[in-house]
Amino acid sequence: MHFYEQLNQYMKVVNCTAKELCTVSGISAAALSRYRSGERVPDVHSETFEQLCSALETLALKREGTNLTKTEIRQQFLACSDMKSTDKEQLRQNFNTLISVLNLNITKLCQHISYDTSTIFRFRNGSRSPADPEGFVLAVSAYVARKYCQGDDLYVLAQLLECSEEELNDTSAVCEKIRLWLLNSQNRKKGEDSLSKFLSKLDEFDLNEYIKVIHFDEMKVPGVPFQFPTAKYYYGLEEMMASELHFLKATVLSRSKRPVIMYSDMPITEMAKDPDFPKKWMFGMALLLKKGLHLDQIHHLDRSFEEMMLGLESWIPMYMTGQISPYYLKSDPGNVFHHFLKVSGAAVLSGEAISGHHSEGRYYLSKTKEDIAYYTKRAEALLLNASPLMDIYREDHAGKLNAFLLADTSTPGKRRSILSSLPLYTLDSDYLKDFLQKHRLSAKDQASILDFAQNQRDITEKILEHDVIEDEIPLLTEKDFYLHALSLPLSGMFFPDNIPVSYEEYLEQKKQAETFACLHPNYHLTTSSSNPFQNLQIILHEGKWAMISKGNAPAIHFVIHHPKLRNAIEYFIPPVVEAEK
Repeated sequence: MHFYEQLNQYMKVVNCTAKELCTVSGISAAALSRYRSGERVPDVHSETFEQLCSALETLALKREGTNLTKTEIRQQFLACSDMKSTDKEQLRQNFNTLISVLNLNITKLCQHISYDTSTIFRFRNGSRSPADPEGFVLAVSAYVARKYCQGDDLYVLAQLLECSEEELNDTSAVCEKIRLWLLNSQNRKKGEDSLSKFLSKLDEFDLNEYIKVIHFDEMKVPGVPFQFPTAKYYYGLEEMMASELHFLKATVLSRSKRPVIMYSDMPITEMAKDPDFPKKWMFGMALLLKKGLHLDQIHHLDRSFEEMMLGLESWIPMYMTGQISPYYLKSDPGNVFHHFLKVSGAAVLSGEAISGHHSEGRYYLSKTKEDIAYYTKRAEALLLNASPLMDIYREDHAGKLNAFLLADTSTPGKRRSILSSLPLYTLDSDYLKDFLQKHRLSAKDQASILDFAQNQRDITEKILEHDVIEDEIPLLTEKDFYLHALSLPLSGMFFPDNIPVSYEEYLEQKKQAETFACLHPNYHLTTSSSNPFQNLQIILHEGKWAMISKGNAPAIHFVIHHPKLRNAIEYFIPPVVEAEK
């Protein structure tokens, strides 16, 4: 089916006129007419496409007997044969990577593909996107296939495209491989897999177990002064790695309690190959946190989605301490120069390198008052230009989390959740009271949980007055249930213990959730037999934020604002987990 056929069919199902659809969606009558005639198809990553899907859902809710969700509508549109899915942000990143690894001459490239250099510069920094992505990609691919298919360039290209050099002996074949790679048709699955792996790692991660494994509680912050020259330059990868460890030592061994600010857009691949450096660096970071220092970490996210998720995965243990505030820069600092900056109350470490020549860069470590003052101001100015990557809520910020969720109730937009247990707010208050008494909780704990549950119901019902909430809950057979270890969802109140739910209690709570859905027209309940997570709840306010909540103690909540990461979570489809036979 073509897009225009599916659109016209949906308009019949929801029984709406073109004028109604334009009013609700904000799309112009001329644009809608082109979509309906098949003259044009919207970009699946555009705001227009999202507005169209949301509008059809809104109109469907107004028609009795019509039960369409935005997710269903979107999936049906994406299944249409003429829908094109060009991820312009991923295209920008892939284009920048191609330029970097092949050291493309921009001036010559522009001459051959008939683009001026200022336009290409805007494509590269994200301030503008190609009007015709596929035409642009084809032109770039043809140029590279003709000019960069011999010698060292051929080897580099083979590595980038993940193929053999023999496969690149035909210009037309090379052009097609580059075209597909730039459009990311081969890499999108990797991105989905990397997000799934990240969430799985977070689901399985146990902070208490991790602390035991690395003997964090037994660590002693050494008090012996660390001696190094007042100022020193470091050259080459080995010396650069040493400079990072020297900075950590100087910071840990000093008396200063000032927060640490860190930023780096240096490539990490080569350093990660060293078998000892990652372990020593992690140990130094653990000592820094053990000392009680707060860290403002500015992440560099202008990299592949897979690499971004891999990097965040390594930060999970440190995020769990609550001593790190993560940030990112909205604008790309540049693709030619690499920068490195770390400051503490005891030392500063600054580095620079040219893209593609990391090993020829230079790091500068200093503990002079003048350098510390200068680089601290520079780091603070950089921090002012950064945006929060995510807000992290632990038990000591329970009030802030509750305030955030209360304030958000009046913000319009659909809410959607992927839950590993049944929601608390759909439970009858009398049933919950009996449930808690049966589990022999103290009177104080019972009162706290009942208050929290009532607060959850109040927030939910306030949202349902004006917007839709869609919850996906686990559908479990009795055999599957004992592998899932269901418990009452109390991470929002940071309750220290897990309160297990029996299979009979699960069935009753599922029944109450279904009753709640019948009583609240804006509440949609779906079930899924794919249950990949046991300790995670994913809550989405579409287009606004995504919250990943980890249930097992110590509970922690990550509220993510970064558009690229938020969108990936928003469109995340949990992998099917086969039940054990």
